[in-house]
Amino acid sequence: LTVLNAGRRYLKAEDLSGKVFVTSGLGGMSGAQAKAAVIAGCVGIIAEVDEAALLKRHKQGWLMEISNDLDHCIARLRDARKNKIALSLGYHGNVVDLWERLVYELDTTGELLVDLGSDQTSCHNPFSGGYYPVQLGFEEAKQLLSTNPGKFRTLVQESLKRHVAAINRLADKGMFFWDYGNAFLLEAQRAGADVEKKGANKTEFRYPSYVQHIMG
Repeated sequence: LTVLNAGRRYLKAEDLSGKVFVTSGLGGMSGAQAKAAVIAGCVGIIAEVDEAALLKRHKQGWLMEISNDLDHCIARLRDARKNKIALSLGYHGNVVDLWERLVYELDTTGELLVDLGSDQTSCHNPFSGGYYPVQLGFEEAKQLLSTNPGKFRTLVQESLKRHVAAINRLADKGMFFWDYGNAFLLEAQRAGADVEKKGANKTEFRYPSYVQHIMG
């Protein structure tokens, strides 16, 4: 319902075939995102750093395909988008790399390859394993978290700034991004990312909340 209503509200579209939804998280509640994309008829690319979570969703049939190759992901996205094929593709990697690759595609080809975007990392708990920084691999990040949590925190906040910078670039070209109630925008703001709504007070963000703006 969230994906369908986001399409209705922001894309003015009842039919999401050929539309692309990019997000992250295939763990608990976020595991439903892949299935939601296919039910809505769109192309869903969902990033997940934890291979175990990715494989679990694939084995359950909630995720149609998995890949750790961004070139392959972009090629599949283009094909499914062009042919209006419903697809859920799990990218085994950091969502920041995925967002930045989409910016690269925009800069080099002029194509905006994503229509809808969100995030379901556990950003309510960003410094204890809920969000993994793009600068490190999953196992390396877990090691740093246990040995030097202060450094881990710094890397998370740097990652959040890169995360938001890529989203902002794509949103400026017409992608619609929303907050999934996971404290992503709040933690990004605390990290110094550019998420505040221009001309508004500091408690207002440039991107809407799914509760108020989409489900409501």
